[in-house]
Amino acid sequence: MAKKEEKKHDELENVQHALTTSEAFIEKYQKQILVGVGIVVLFVLVILSFRNFYLEPREIAAENEMSKAQAAFATDSFRIALEGKGVQSLGFKEIVSEYGITPSGKLAAGYAGVCYYKLGQYENAIKYLSQFSGDDTYFTTTVIGLTGDCYVELGETFKAISYFEKAADKDNAVISPVYLKKAGLVYESLNQPEKAEKVYTKIKEKYPKSPEASDIDKYLARVQK
Repeated sequence: MAKKEEKKHDELENVQHALTTSEAFIEKYQKQILVGVGIVVLFVLVILSFRNFYLEPREIAAENEMSKAQAAFATDSFRIALEGKGVQSLGFKEIVSEYGITPSGKLAAGYAGVCYYKLGQYENAIKYLSQFSGDDTYFTTTVIGLTGDCYVELGETFKAISYFEKAADKDNAVISPVYLKKAGLVYESLNQPEKAEKVYTKIKEKYPKSPEASDIDKYLARVQK
């Protein structure tokens, strides 16, 4: 019993010592602690203010301009969608410039890249496609694959293949076989039938119900000669 009481007494003394030490530490460094806490609070307030009073209003404005540009895009008016219509609306290019920090601004970069591709300006297309970022897996995959199409048009076939295969790796039953087939065609153009056969076989085995698989035996026969 005496040992238990002695142990409790020792534990109480240890706790009291720890509290005393902590109090002494706080008292000694009170100014520095208050400054540190103040900095953290200020940082949080700055972040919240930036999001609520700058970023959110700009995102709303960007969304409004995006709807106008997307309407032009939907009717294949790619130049208007890209460059806007005077004071009536901004185009994707200016939305990227004005609102690039917002989600809509980043999405606009992808649309701008598509417009440039449709207009035959492949280097500009790559420039804007590379700035795109978003959560839409389908559109993200399309942007990656379209970058490969741009490199094909520029004659940079090895770069094109890397983008086609990267797009195909997203494992989308609709899009992946499209870019696998494009990669196979580029491999054929480079006289690499073995690599072409590999991607064509992947289409046949992994995406047998895709439109690209419907005539894939013809492509396989061509590279297996």
